[in-house]
Amino acid sequence: MPAAAYRFSLGPWNIGRGADPFGPVVRPAVSFDDVLKTAVELGFEGIQFHDDDAVPDLENLSPSKIVAEAEAMKRKLDGLGLVAEFVAPRLWEHPSGIDGGYTSNDPAARKWAIERSKRSVDVAMALGCDLIVLWPAREGTAVRESKNPVTASAQLIEAINAILAANPKARIAIEPKPNEPVDHAFIPTIGHALALGSRSADPARVGVLIETAHAILAGLDPSDEMGFALAAGKLWGVHLNDQNGLKFDQDKVFGAANLRSAFDQVRVLEQGGYAATGRFVGFDVKAQRTQKAEAATAHLATSKAVFLRLVEKARSFPETTAAQCIAARDYEALERLVLEHLLGG
Repeated sequence: MPAAAYRFSLGPWNIGRGADPFGPVVRPAVSFDDVLKTAVELGFEGIQFHDDDAVPDLENLSPSKIVAEAEAMKRKLDGLGLVAEFVAPRLWEHPSGIDGGYTSNDPAARKWAIERSKRSVDVAMALGCDLIVLWPAREGTAVRESKNPVTASAQLIEAINAILAANPKARIAIEPKPNEPVDHAFIPTIGHALALGSRSADPARVGVLIETAHAILAGLDPSDEMGFALAAGKLWGVHLNDQNGLKFDQDKVFGAANLRSAFDQVRVLEQGGYAATGRFVGFDVKAQRTQKAEAATAHLATSKAVFLRLVEKARSFPETTAAQCIAARDYEALERLVLEHLLGG
């Protein structure tokens, strides 16, 4: 029986304009229709949405209008053979989310965050998907004494429960990140996310999404984080990229900085049967700022190509020889076996 094939997804933020904290945009804006066209051309099937990617200006629309516009987007996806992978409420860029949404010290801001998240559920259902991704970007502190972490934990549970209550089909995947844009996030690792989900009103509907760079920023091995989530049956999405050390979130091409780590991530997905679940392999990668506009999707094509090459490497890895090395406690031999396999020897 042939091995299961992987499905790939991308989000519009993968095709950026090259702005960074120290410089303005360097490439022209790319329309959402062009993002969808790129997805088709590169062989991606899934689209990752922020709520306002699907329904622009949704803050100023009625609930019925939000659903109508999301349904129009669904028809556009259907016409291109694409599907929505998830919807993420974009809370971190709105003025009401400046101090965090769910854990803001302002009760009005917390109410706004929950209501917007419930609208995101409406958007997701209209798009034909049931997965809500929560990236708790500003749910933390830059000044530790500004928030009570005990209270914040309860506020996060309240928000998760409100999203689950918005629709009985809704599922949540929490995407942890340890820092940036705040110094200290309240949900920095997969363990924190899974523990939070276990305290929700319906733990069966709360899982996780793992981003390579976020795990590295936490000082952790991304493949270990993936394995931990797979063992719990809770790995509902991955955002693969790469990261050069404990710096800012770089969103490099998958495998560009740590090829062996990339191999280990692919291998654990293989070992955990991730492809057979039908869940997507997503990329969260950005074109280098120096890249010209006409070639500013090469990073996506490269990431997908590297992933598929590493799938071949994982499936052809000499497992019997590796098992012999392990049984003999000859880890130097195992080390060489891995390196030679990656080098093509």
